[in-house]
Amino acid sequence: MSNADDAGIPAPEGQTALIDTDYTIGQDNIEGNVGPFGFDVHNPVFLVSGLSIVAFVFYALALPEQAGTLFGWLRPWLTSTFDWFFMTAANIFVLFCLFLIVSPWGKVRLGGKDATPDYTYVGWFAMLFAAGMGIGLMFFGVLEPVYHMAISSPLGTPSPFDADGNLIAENVARAREMGLAATIYHWGLHPWAIYAVVALALALFSFNKGLPLTIRSAFYPIFGERIWGWTGHVIDILAVFATLFGLATSLGFGAQQANAGLHHVFGVPISTTVQIVLITVITGIALFSVLRGLDGGVKLLSEINMGIAALLLLFVFIAGPTIAILTDFGNGMVAYVRELLPLSNPIGRTDDAYRDGWTAFYWAWWISWSPFVGMFIARVSRGRTVREFVTCVLIIPSIVCVLWMAVFGGVAIDQVLTDPATSMVKAQVIDNYNPPLSLFAMLEGLPMSSITSVIAIVLVIVFFVTSSDSGSLVIDTITAGGKIDAPVPQRVFWATFEGAVAIVLLVGGGLAALQAMVISTGLPFTLVLLLMCWAIFKGLREEPT
Repeated sequence: MSNADDAGIPAPEGQTALIDTDYTIGQDNIEGNVGPFGFDVHNPVFLVSGLSIVAFVFYALALPEQAGTLFGWLRPWLTSTFDWFFMTAANIFVLFCLFLIVSPWGKVRLGGKDATPDYTYVGWFAMLFAAGMGIGLMFFGVLEPVYHMAISSPLGTPSPFDADGNLIAENVARAREMGLAATIYHWGLHPWAIYAVVALALALFSFNKGLPLTIRSAFYPIFGERIWGWTGHVIDILAVFATLFGLATSLGFGAQQANAGLHHVFGVPISTTVQIVLITVITGIALFSVLRGLDGGVKLLSEINMGIAALLLLFVFIAGPTIAILTDFGNGMVAYVRELLPLSNPIGRTDDAYRDGWTAFYWAWWISWSPFVGMFIARVSRGRTVREFVTCVLIIPSIVCVLWMAVFGGVAIDQVLTDPATSMVKAQVIDNYNPPLSLFAMLEGLPMSSITSVIAIVLVIVFFVTSSDSGSLVIDTITAGGKIDAPVPQRVFWATFEGAVAIVLLVGGGLAALQAMVISTGLPFTLVLLLMCWAIFKGLREEPT
């Protein structure tokens, strides 16, 4: 029996394998062993990653002050030192994806020439969005456009407010369009290109080459049989770290926003204790979804989530200043296209608050999420052509994210500029900077805010759950050597640990700790993604077109 069969991924018929049928050199390292508690342990990835994370949790709990100081220093140092590296790499990923769309290899079908899609477009998009951007859209949809308009000054754009908070009329139009353009830059082509690279690599080498569905498989064209040894182990361990801390950051954002919403609507106090309880409860819900599997749990919740999100988006669009929203959407897109090259340029910039504080962090965050989102997208994308796959993953989601930001951010900007003295958004974003409350502050300025705020809380929680459960399935697959049917106790272990790491980071340093760990794991994994582009190129050259 081949290694691919052991992983539950049979090699497609009619395809030329990249490797020989006797590729089982080092097979003991990838097959794994059934260990204590029914775990299907993939030595040494499971043990090294698991024990390292346990040690990290104990360190942060035993020395919280020291950990908080370390985390507080780590993030600004990494973003200011390596901003050029993150930005250059992200540019390469976008160019590579655009090249694949127009190349002859766009005709290659993932899974073989006779493969058919496993999911409809509706189900496919629902899972893609819920896993890929969920909590981020809720947390930053209002906050970021307003913040960039008034505070961060991307590309040196002047603020529409003076030091006393009064509007400067001649700065309003430019700041308004730049606030949306700078936000679209973070949620458009670049993040989805990062996801597309990882997802395409995994789908190609798993479905077309018969290799296990794990990160190391994408590197066979570069490292050969060494991927079954420590070279592959290190790649998979890095993927586990990046995924876990990327998810923990999202869970931390979600917990803070849910806590802010509960305080706003029901008077629940804002505290770390409440956020720990939220993470614990929601992790329990995610465990239930994980136990039901991909179709019975993750897919169902994703579709419910997207339905609620679409209704909230439609309500805000209709209840808000619809004409202004459409105008902002058009102006923001034009400004994004116009400013794309300057925003992507890491050299000679003076807007450090925007470039280092936002862009570098975002690219590291998306990269740390890429093993999780990429593997998840790969699992649900069999049967698509490379051109269809890259176009859908890169361009269509970007447009939807832009629409979301234009609606939520456009309404918030309009509230701020129309009546700065009474705008709750201005009070919570510009004057006092309370990010978790920004969404609810915007909803407060629309009709039926008590109802829509409750819906928003539910939406945050369900996005929270869908990120956690799908992330648990992915980490479980990596640590089981690519097996998509690893034992249930192993899924429970990783789902529980995601919540534990999020709690520890919140206790040890709040959002600064969460963001510091994202960047520290995203930095080495950026090198992995750059190598992955070369591996995809080599793999596609061997596919019949």
